Amino acid sequence: MTTTATRALIGLGLCAAFSGAVQAQPKTEITLSRFFGSCEADYGKSTDVKAARGECGVITTLVNQFNATNKDNIVVKPQIVEWGPYYDQLTARIVARDVPTIAVMHESSLGDFVSRKLIEPVDDSFKAAGIDTAQYSDHAKAGTQFGGKTYALPFDTWGWLWHFNLNLMKKAGLTKPDGTPVMPTTPDELLAQARKFKEATGKPYFSWTTVNSTSPNMRTFLSLFYQQNGAELFKGGAKPQLDMKSPQATKALTLMNQMYSEGLVMTGLDYGAANQAFVNGETGVVVVGTWKIDDFVAQAEKPGTALSNGYAVYPFPKLLDRKSEFADGHTWVMLKGGTKDEAQRKAALTFLKFLWDNDGEWARTGHLPANKTALDSAAFKAMPMRSNIVELSSTGRGMPHSIPRQRAIEIAVDQEIGNMMVSKKPLAETQDAAESRVNKLLDSVR
Repeated sequence: MTTTATRALIGLGLCAAFSGAVQAQPKTEITLSRFFGSCEADYGKSTDVKAARGECGVITTLVNQFNATNKDNIVVKPQIVEWGPYYDQLTARIVARDVPTIAVMHESSLGDFVSRKLIEPVDDSFKAAGIDTAQYSDHAKAGTQFGGKTYALPFDTWGWLWHFNLNLMKKAGLTKPDGTPVMPTTPDELLAQARKFKEATGKPYFSWTTVNSTSPNMRTFLSLFYQQNGAELFKGGAKPQLDMKSPQATKALTLMNQMYSEGLVMTGLDYGAANQAFVNGETGVVVVGTWKIDDFVAQAEKPGTALSNGYAVYPFPKLLDRKSEFADGHTWVMLKGGTKDEAQRKAALTFLKFLWDNDGEWARTGHLPANKTALDSAAFKAMPMRSNIVELSSTGRGMPHSIPRQRAIEIAVDQEIGNMMVSKKPLAETQDAAESRVNKLLDSVR
């Protein structure tokens, strides 16, 4: 080969290499701060979302799938935080200017960050990314929009449910001919059924969290409280104050206390133990959220388990004046300072669009989709027992948006209710203590 020809070939090769380098998409890394647990051993390399189970499995696999399939060379790096200290750690990171690109946030916590101007409206950005906010469900819209502006991408609606062991309910004579559970319709019916169940099975009717509790007591209380006409938890308008002495609050607290004091609730259980007691067939009903549906369905599909072919789930039954239960939702937010340049911001919006398009896959955990297209889809309606809980989108209720520091309020009231049940603290003292703690908190943020 001649020198001239050799030089030509080398030149062509260099041009091709240079052209490829110019066309190669630069890698853009973004961070995703979330709870939902860690399950790398099971799903660390999985991209098959259909094979994933539970919250951790589904979100881990969704991130893996996005990283493996997106055409923009975007890499999402999860930052997994325990649920309990999540918001304290997120606040500390904001102060330290170590802000994640995207963070998970409950609708009930969103207002605090919006009021502190840590999150900006995203309507225009979402529109440009192809996220149609008109497709937000009614519950999701109410939870993510303030003053007509959108501040977050809703991911679901979740609520407080009764999960039934139908095998034990049948043994106690508390199932209908079609195999569904007999649902109590008044507090007296509930007490009668729980006593009958305990007499027939030798087991407590309920398991719910009573030790190291930070929210379950409050969610059960609110479910009973909001079922009563005229129930308003806060009074005072622009300067809200917690009112735990109203007739509605007193009735809800009294019923919870009576259930526990009669031994109709298994004692000494933290969150994990409460769910495990149900799985092991030690109680008839566990009171916990939508996120456990997929796990319990998996148990019911296994031969020889306590739940084998005997699991059902329903929203909190109507025991008082109207149908209602505690509900909230998970959202994704882009906090100020979380993106360092336009490339990261665009990457974040691309990933959020992916999550929005896969909202139906997330709903396999048990949560209701926030995307109306997914909520109305045949695929969602075909999932186990979803028709039983779809009402959450309209009957679910949480604390008003106008109330700040809702997570801290939830913890304070929850702890006082726990003291009432476990430590036999008198009802009046419980009400005083809850009001004192919460109202001092509310006064401090004005």
